[in-house]
Amino acid sequence: MTVKQLTATLEGDMRFVATNPAGRTLVMDDYEGGGGPSPIETILASLAGCTGMDVVSILRKKRVPFAEYRVETTADQQDTYPQVFTRVDVVHVVAGEGISREAVFRAVELSALKYCPVSAMLAAGTVAIHHHYRIVEPDGTTSEAECVVRGPNTPAAALTS
Repeated sequence: MTVKQLTATLEGDMRFVATNPAGRTLVMDDYEGGGGPSPIETILASLAGCTGMDVVSILRKKRVPFAEYRVETTADQQDTYPQVFTRVDVVHVVAGEGISREAVFRAVELSALKYCPVSAMLAAGTVAIHHHYRIVEPDGTTSEAECVVRGPNTPAAALTS
């Protein structure tokens, strides 16, 4: 078992700086402070970064060339406290010429179902996560599809299919 550690220190009215043992930092703030994303937004950033690293790694391993890549996330959040997410849409946008839809679909699927621990944790709770891809060709034409939906309340063990 691996142990992860992080310390969040108050450095202003509502500005927290999270620091890991290697000294890397992440700033979180409320909307008035303007120093960084809110703590709940960092969950979306964590999901985007985690699944994005998986997909890029898989595409590179499969030698799928791409010119640009980004992950767009959108979440539905309850209005009542504790204001949890109930649905998250994750869209992997891959731009370039002649990109294989099948390769992108499989890379997103593997991340969602096997590799991304952030996705697994969220899907084990209250969140339905909808993983999509969008391929953008050099002429601007796009193709997109939903790949997989996980959660809510999917046991973590069920995510390793």
